[in-house]
Amino acid sequence: MPAELSERLVELFRWVDPGPQSTHLVSDVSGWWRDPAVLAGLGPALAAPFRDARPTVVLAPAVTGLLLGPLAATALGVGFAPAHKAGDGRLPAGATTWAQSPPDFRGRRVGLGVRDRHLGPGDRVLVVDDWVATAAQLHALYAICAARGAEVLGTSAVVVDCPPALAAELRIHGLVEGDRLTAPEG
Repeated sequence: MPAELSERLVELFRWVDPGPQSTHLVSDVSGWWRDPAVLAGLGPALAAPFRDARPTVVLAPAVTGLLLGPLAATALGVGFAPAHKAGDGRLPAGATTWAQSPPDFRGRRVGLGVRDRHLGPGDRVLVVDDWVATAAQLHALYAICAARGAEVLGTSAVVVDCPPALAAELRIHGLVEGDRLTAPEG
């Protein structure tokens, strides 16, 4: 992965204070989507660690994954399968395999579902996401793949902010380590 892309991702990232009702800063990755060089580089960079493993499909969770997943899939020349989130008002039609995540960094459990016709035995899956902190959603996605008979090759994320042992266990590769995106002093 080109060091220039990693540096640019850090430059374009912001922490935002959503106001007095919030107890924490919120990540703002919108600068990544606005920069055409970053946008062009993300797919190939996310695909690179898994190219030799020959994925047959890229799987990514809504919402940001719906942008990153197709970028990586295009770079690999394979298809894309979105993972839908329960409760977002846009549930998929047809047979769908669901799994619930363990608690995330806010203690929430997220229900994720993939249409059965998009994932099955023989698929070699690359999971793509923007940020991995607890890997809660990855656990749910890996469970869906197992239930469908698909093999998970690993995960490629823009930001990896989880313990190294967890990253190794789940085969997570990142473009930027979370500690490089430090909150402003204040």
